Amino acid sequence: MTYLVTGVAGFIGFNVARRLLERGERVIGIDNLNDYYAVALKKARLAALAPHHNHFRFVQADIAEIASIRDAISGEKLTKIIHLAAQAGVRYSIDHPETYGSSNLTGHLNMLEIARNCDTLERMVYASSSSVYGGNTKLPFSEDDPVEKPVSLYAATKRADELMSVAYSNLYDLPLIGLRFFTVYGPWGRPDMALWKFAKAICEDRPIAVYNNGDMRRDFTYIDDIVSGVLAVADQTPARAVEDGHRLYNIGNNKPEALMDLIGFLERGLGKEAEKEFLPMQLGDVKETFADISRISGDYGFAPTTSLEVGVAKFVDWFKANNAHLY
Repeated sequence: MTYLVTGVAGFIGFNVARRLLERGERVIGIDNLNDYYAVALKKARLAALAPHHNHFRFVQADIAEIASIRDAISGEKLTKIIHLAAQAGVRYSIDHPETYGSSNLTGHLNMLEIARNCDTLERMVYASSSSVYGGNTKLPFSEDDPVEKPVSLYAATKRADELMSVAYSNLYDLPLIGLRFFTVYGPWGRPDMALWKFAKAICEDRPIAVYNNGDMRRDFTYIDDIVSGVLAVADQTPARAVEDGHRLYNIGNNKPEALMDLIGFLERGLGKEAEKEFLPMQLGDVKETFADISRISGDYGFAPTTSLEVGVAKFVDWFKANNAHLY
C-alpha cells in the first residue's frame, strides 16, 4: 500500500509515518517546513525517518499550492491519504489569521480535490480538532454536540474543514473521516505547546505562565495512543463508516486532567520546582476539554492506555536528551 501523509515533519505526521514505515508500508510525505516553530526540529524528525529511505519519499511542498501537490504524487497509486498538515495554534490565529485561511481552508480544499481525483484511493483521514467544541460546557464533548460557536479562528477553520468534507463526500461518494484530536503530547512534540514550554522554562529558571490561575483541565492524549487510533481508522472499514461516507470521531484519552497535575509530574521528572506566574484566561482559550470516545471505541476498538504520569515521564526522558540541539 502507498500512503500519502501530509504534515509529515509535524508532531503527529512524523509519528504516523514512522509507525507505517516500521511495519513496511510505502509512504510519501509532504511538508512545507514553515517556520512557525524551529525548522531544525522538523528536519530532525525527517532525519529519524531516513533509515527507511527505500520506502519513504519526502517532498517539500505547500498544500495551499495544488499544482505542487499534484507534481509530488504524479504517477503514484495512492491507497490512503492521512491529511495532517495545517497551521496549528489557537493563540497564533489571533495575530496571524491569513495563515489559517491559506493552510487550513485552501489547503484542505486542495486535498479534497486530490482525493476525489485519485482512482485508487480507499479513504482519506484528516485532522480536525477538539477546538471546534468552543465554549461548550456540556461534558464530555460528543460528536453530536452543536459546534457552531467557535471561540478562535483556528477552531472556525477546522469546523469549516469538516463541512467541506461533508459536501465532498456527498457530492463525489468519497470516504472521508475526520478526527477531532484532544491535546496530544509526548516525545517529538511541538515547542509551542504547554509541556515543552514549561519544561524549557523550568530548566532555564524562568517562570511558567499558568492561565486561569491554574484552574484548567485538558484531555491530554499520549502520542502513541493517538497514532494507534489514526492507523486503526485508516486501515479498518467498519460497516457504519462505509454507510455514512463521511464520519467524525473524537480521539482523546477520555480522562481530563488538571493542569496543575501536569505541572507536578513535570517538576518531579525534572527534579526541579517551577516558578509559577498565575494569569487570567487567555483570549480564545477554554477551561476544560473532555472527549467522549465511545464512537471511535465502538467502531475501531480505540482504547488509550498511557496515563498522564507515565506519558510525561517519557516526554521528560526525551526532552533531556534532545532539547539542547533541537530548539
